[in-house]
Amino acid sequence: MFKTVRGDIQAVRERDPAARSLLEIFLAYPGLHAVLLHRVAHLLHFLHIPVLPRLLSHFSRFVTGIEIHPAAVIGHGFFIDHGMGVVIGETTEIGDHVTLYQGVTLGGTGREVGKRHPTLGDHVIVGAGAKVLGAIVVGSHVRIGANSVVLKAIPDHSTVVGIPGRVVRRKSEEDDLDHAKMRDPIADRFKILEIQLLELKHEVHKIHPKKVVPMSEPDDEKKH
Repeated sequence: MFKTVRGDIQAVRERDPAARSLLEIFLAYPGLHAVLLHRVAHLLHFLHIPVLPRLLSHFSRFVTGIEIHPAAVIGHGFFIDHGMGVVIGETTEIGDHVTLYQGVTLGGTGREVGKRHPTLGDHVIVGAGAKVLGAIVVGSHVRIGANSVVLKAIPDHSTVVGIPGRVVRRKSEEDDLDHAKMRDPIADRFKILEIQLLELKHEVHKIHPKKVVPMSEPDDEKKH
């Protein structure tokens, strides 16, 4: 238990450049407070103590804005950055060294029984506002972009963006989540459609040169 708590504190120091001191982390990090309270609530739940784990979870939500069900299984080095609005469901399983940003939901999709919440592997980063829903497995070293909605299993070493979430990159050597460098799958698809439409216009123009005026080429095409 104490080794796990030390790992949670170390996670804050390593992943948040705003953390100035150990005292500041203890006093001013609601994400850490929520995780520590969950560790206690989870232990009480494991010991089959009724009501008290849920009351402790409810108290944690009241003071931190983060809701974690006592039954959720969370590994070592877990870090919730800012954290307001984070929801972690009952049958959620989270691996080691996982980071969640504010507004993340690890939830279900309905009134299923049994396992109904996601399983996250190790070294996963879930961006602000993202929703991971259902009894799906998210592999290790996965990056989920802000506001993405993930409804299907994700393989290891993937970057996921969009609604619904789509894998846009498979890479193992990158440990951060730079949203400014992430591809937009919808914009990519529109670009492909625009190029296909341009090619179709050119073909029609060859057949009826006086009736059809070719559309202007996309900016990317002009550069080439």
